[in-house]
Formats: sequence, C-alpha cells, structure tokens
Amino acid sequence: MARVNLQVSSKAQLKQVEKMKKKAKSGGFESMGLSLNVFRGVKRKGYRVPTPIQRKAMPLILAGADVVGMARTGSGKTAAFLVPMLERLKEHVPQTGVRALVLSPTRDLALQTFKFTKELGRYMDIRASLLVGGDSMESQFEELAQNPDVIIATPGRLMHHLAEIDDMSLRTVEYVVFDEADCLFGMGFAEQLHKILSQLSETRQTLLFSATLPSALAEFAKAGLRDPQLVRLDLETKISPDLKITFFTSRQEEKYAALLHLVREQISSDQQTLIFVSTKHHVEFLNGIFKADGIEPSVVYGDMDQDARKMHLSRFRSRKTMFLIVTDVAARGLDIPLLDNVVNWDFPPKPKIFVHRVGRAARAGRTGTAYSFVTSEDMPYLLDLHLFLSKPLRPAPTEEEVVKDMNGVLSKIDQALQNGETVYGRFPQTTLDLVSDRVREIVDGSSELIALRKTCTNAFSLYSKTKPSPSRESIRRAKDLPREGVHPIFMNELGCSELNALAFSESLKAFRPKQTILEAEGEAAKAKGQHLHFKFQDESAVCHC
Repeated sequence: MARVNLQVSSKAQLKQVEKMKKKAKSGGFESMGLSLNVFRGVKRKGYRVPTPIQRKAMPLILAGADVVGMARTGSGKTAAFLVPMLERLKEHVPQTGVRALVLSPTRDLALQTFKFTKELGRYMDIRASLLVGGDSMESQFEELAQNPDVIIATPGRLMHHLAEIDDMSLRTVEYVVFDEADCLFGMGFAEQLHKILSQLSETRQTLLFSATLPSALAEFAKAGLRDPQLVRLDLETKISPDLKITFFTSRQEEKYAALLHLVREQISSDQQTLIFVSTKHHVEFLNGIFKADGIEPSVVYGDMDQDARKMHLSRFRSRKTMFLIVTDVAARGLDIPLLDNVVNWDFPPKPKIFVHRVGRAARAGRTGTAYSFVTSEDMPYLLDLHLFLSKPLRPAPTEEEVVKDMNGVLSKIDQALQNGETVYGRFPQTTLDLVSDRVREIVDGSSELIALRKTCTNAFSLYSKTKPSPSRESIRRAKDLPREGVHPIFMNELGCSELNALAFSESLKAFRPKQTILEAEGEAAKAKGQHLHFKFQDESAVCHC
C-alpha cells in the first residue's frame, strides 16, 4: 500500500497526519500517498471517497504511467488528472518554464478546469494561466511572462501564442492532458493537436480522457502515448443507477405545450433543469414562450455573444434561473455539478449523445431525472438507444386496460420499472389541448414569435435531413409497436371519469370499420334502388292482372 508522504510543520498538521495514517487502509484519498497540501485541497473541495474513475486512474497516473481514461461527464475525471498533476508539480519553480499543459475543447470547460485547479491547489504555490479565445491576448502575454507552472488552454489560442511569442516553448512540459479528447477531434482540432504533440518533450507523461474512443482518436493515442494503460468504467455505469429515465410520446407540434406542462406541473420549483433542443432558433423560440408564460430561463447557443453567454451561465449557476435551454454544440464543456433534471426536447439521433446529455444529472451520489420527448419519427432512435443500453422497452398500458384493472396494471408497471424496463407513454390529451391553446395565444400575440416559428420549422427540416439515420431493423420494429397509453407519471392527474372518457376516446380512434362511409352509402343506395325495382315489378304484375 502507498505510504502517506507528509512533512509536518505544526501540532495541528501532526494530528492530521495521524488521522490520515489511521484512514490509509480505507482505500480513500488517504491511501494514495498524497502530500499534505494536496490532500488538504482535496478535503477542502469536499471530496471524501474517490469516484470509480479516480480510484482506477489516479494510482496509475501517480506512478507515472500514460493513461487513456474513458468515463462519462460527471464521473470525476477532472480531479482524476488534476490531483496527480498538483502532486507532481509540488510548488512553483521560477525560470523553469511551463511544466503542465491541459487542453480543453471549449473555453467554458477550460475556465472550469482553471477554477478547479485554483481550488484544489489553494494550499500550494502553483501558478496557472488560462489561454482561451474571447479574452485579451495582451493580458495573456502578461500572464505568460510570470512563468506559470500550468497552462490550461483551447488548442486554437495556444497555437496563436506559440506563433506570436518567439521564445515560447513546450519542451519543458512534463505532464500533458487531452481532456474530452473525442470533442477535441469532433470539433476539428486534430491537425492542431498533432502540431502541439510534435513540440512536446519525449519524456513527458501524457493523459487522454474521453467519453468515446473513435478510430482517429485511437491512432492519435498510439502516436502520442507510451504503452498507455486503458481505464474504462463498466458499461453499466454509462447511465447512473440514481437517474430515473422517462419517455413521453408526442406529436411535434404539441411538444411546446407538453414542455410547458412538464415544467409547470411535474418539475419541482426548487430543481434546476437543462433542456436540449436541436437548433439555436428553437432556443430563442422556447425562450420567448417561457418568458411570456412568466418563466425566466437562461439560454446558451453556438454563436452567442461571449458576454451574454457568461451572464446567462452565471445566472443559472447562482440559481437565479432554474432552466437552461441549450443546443448540443453549446453544451460541450458545460459543467453544472448540482443539476436535477435533463430534458431531451428534441430526441438525440445517437445513443452516445443521449448518454452524454443525461449524464449531467444524478451525479456525485445525487438522484435526478431525464425526461425525453419522442415523436413517431423518433421511435426508431428510441429502439436503437435501448439496444445500445441493453434495456427492455414497453408501452404504457392503454386506458381500457387501466379501467378494467387499475391496481393490477399499475402493479405490473411498478414491477417492470424495478426490473430495469423502460416505459413510454403519452401526455393526457385534455391537458395538452388546454396548454396548446395557451401556447397559441402567446405565439399569435407576438410578431417576433410568429416569425421565429416559421424559422424553426425550416431549421428543423434541415436538421432532420442532416442527422444520421436509425438502423433499418429499428425502423421496421417501430412500425409494429403496440399503441401506448397515458404515461403512468400522469395517473394521479386523472380521475376515474376522465380515464373512462379517455378509454372511450381511444377505442374510437382504434376502431376500424369494415366499410368507409362512402362505401356504406353506396351500398345503401344500391339496396334502395333494388327495392324500388322489385316494388315496381310487383305493382306492374298486379296492374297487369
């Protein structure tokens, strides 16, 4: 077992050392051989027990190995590479040059990593510098002149500095981290990453953290890492067991009303929720509807002004707003630690995107819920997701089934959920109709929203054409899915009379007559004509007599 590496300078520290020695057998941070100032930073941050990625990766990193760590958002991967980094650097060394480099795909993630470094290293004299786009180059030049020990950067801005500063070198870097490496590659930084790699020392320690490992990234890892150790969490941990997953079927045009009902009636007012939509136009449109209905959300989308983006994120993080509406691109690198819910207003076309989105809730031992809206066009994607997760999927019982045996049916659903099955179902139509009227009033009363509605329609059409197709097997299976009933989550909203009415309404929708009205009328007219013909024959026979 690793020994605790401590230098004691006071009675208080002596007591802390003794405590750590007693706890060293626990398998916690105490057993990792951390120096006192690093350990104090970890404790001050509130960490008690290492997460699975920390428990598996940190001993390898502390031993000096190159590591490829595969873990979802919220797994604790940032601390898994920052704590060993601080342990390695120990203290500020003037005139040595940059000793550690962390590369992030977005300015938001880089900023969060920078803040995290400051918090963990609060008891150490370690200097960190943040190099991201959108900030002044001059102020960054001044920071670099102070000989930072650590640079946390986005690839584009780092390359800019390397081109501008003649004597800037990465040869002194001994510890390199490629964070969210799949996003780094997915956002087109591959060429810059290879250039950065070529400027680093051969003796460096290299770490690569990623949710996935596409082939291009695997080739990069082979080129840049020496005999890397792969740390991969069990596939079952892709979605936290503390996360409740709920799927609602809905028509595309009713999703606005469905979302309003969800945030008003189902989501508690003290919970914070992240809402994913397909395009920036939908962000703006939903923002307008929310505001008109008395809800003040925060919003983030791709080409948003940086100052506005900072302001919206700050308001959400300080809980001045409880809803954050985002696109996938804008959400890359966002880290909201205490998130309660995620809403997939537009269903993600890839299972891995779903896992990445919902992985932002139910973190660090907290519970959470992921709500997803599914249109008929989305059903094959829902089936693909459940094949990926190896989870059974079943429709909510119909209203007729519930009316016949409510207790028995609901008991079966509870048992299915406990067994890990997923249940999908509809919103009550009467509820949707009422809220849809409200949405219509809001939109029709605003010329800006009327124009945005048309823009959203066009943008969604383009989005639908460019997103990847579901598997052929899931397309085929989706056509044979049985009719679903109202989702069990809404059962408390429905009384017996309303259930009976819904059951009758659904039975009418399901009714398929043997003939259409025109066919029935045609046959009736034909029968009537024959009857008249027979009657005329009878009368003529009588007259003839």
